[in-house]
Amino acid sequence: MANAQQICSRIEAGEYDAAFCKLYGEKALAAQRARYVQAVRDFAQLFGGERELTFYSAPGRTEIGGNHTDHNHGVVMAAAVNLDIIAVVARSEENVVRVKSKGFDRMDVVSLDQLEPDEAEAGRSGALIRGIAAAIVQRGGHVGGFDAYTTSDVLRGSGLSSSAAFEVLIGEIFNGEFNAERFTAVENAQMGQYAENVFFGKPCGLMDQTACAVGSAVTIDFADPNAPDVNKVAFDVAKHGFSLCITDTKGSHADLTDDYAAIRSEMESVAACFGKKVLREVDEDAFYREIAAIREKTGDRAVLRAAHFFADCRRAGELYKAVADDRFDDFLRLIVEGGHSSFEYNQNAYSIRHPQQQGVSVGLVISQKILNGRGAWRLQGGGFAGTIQAFVPADLLDTYRSAMEQVFGEGACYVLNVRNYGAVHVVETL
Repeated sequence: MANAQQICSRIEAGEYDAAFCKLYGEKALAAQRARYVQAVRDFAQLFGGERELTFYSAPGRTEIGGNHTDHNHGVVMAAAVNLDIIAVVARSEENVVRVKSKGFDRMDVVSLDQLEPDEAEAGRSGALIRGIAAAIVQRGGHVGGFDAYTTSDVLRGSGLSSSAAFEVLIGEIFNGEFNAERFTAVENAQMGQYAENVFFGKPCGLMDQTACAVGSAVTIDFADPNAPDVNKVAFDVAKHGFSLCITDTKGSHADLTDDYAAIRSEMESVAACFGKKVLREVDEDAFYREIAAIREKTGDRAVLRAAHFFADCRRAGELYKAVADDRFDDFLRLIVEGGHSSFEYNQNAYSIRHPQQQGVSVGLVISQKILNGRGAWRLQGGGFAGTIQAFVPADLLDTYRSAMEQVFGEGACYVLNVRNYGAVHVVETL
């Protein structure tokens, strides 16, 4: 048993240092000690500090290749990053989940007696909690009540998948507290996607949840979305003298659901021309032979987005091979190619409903100006707003970061590492 006071004493005595070093690196040790202690104190103030407490963590992710390919059963490459959501958790006797997240006024209170979608809850984090609980029960698992306090440095709308990190965090809490870790990381990801699609109301793919749940750098082949083929690959940017930079261009995702949904529906409309549900089932050569007829049925943007799908699936596999073979120059070239494909063909650099708001495009043009011939840059994630990614040589890092923050504000450019752990129960012996 470890109540709030006892677990804070253990953290301050260094008993969690080994786990924190694995998750965050030795340089972040002092900051993470303070972060976890403060989270425990905040939990105790809300819920009381006498129950047994435990910790869970789920990382954000950065997409490396395969932009908007997952929802049509394509191939992606992604990596977990060293920004995460942590939860301080205590089980309760009630069949109710209460989650209070730092920075949000409202506490999510979800009764597990009702595990059907609630229209009034759609678009809220409570829907995700309820949907994940429902998915666990559907798979023969168990759910129960708990109280949790969460704090996150995966900023909402940052393109690092704060929603997916939250989903797999909740899934891992249910998995650890009530199911003896019976569900795999991929199953956790699938349950998060189900909750987001069916309960929350967003037609997302499975890439974000898988990268957050599994950790490390991964390629994911969604040919069979019920059993995606996930492969980890060692990914050390620093050994090549580069840094991974993510810049938040400060655009809002609040009204972009229709833009995201249109990409999926348009890709699927092309597949439907061949009597298929998704583009993965369509032969690429047949697609190019039939472009004239497809244009008439779907419009040109759908055609271009389909062309992007085929090329970016292939690129994701090539990126994996380039990393595995330690061909970093080829990796950089493929990153730039994928970025151009997303902008020019997938057309998710900005929303056509808000053409005056093109922060992503501005970030890309600055990146190209500084890094052309030396590094790589691309939009990532859902697009339309949010973040861009860059691989920056050490001698240009200060110049690049300064330029991006001059435009998008202090602290907008994150210098990140790949995290080798996905969603985890944080114990001393991690």
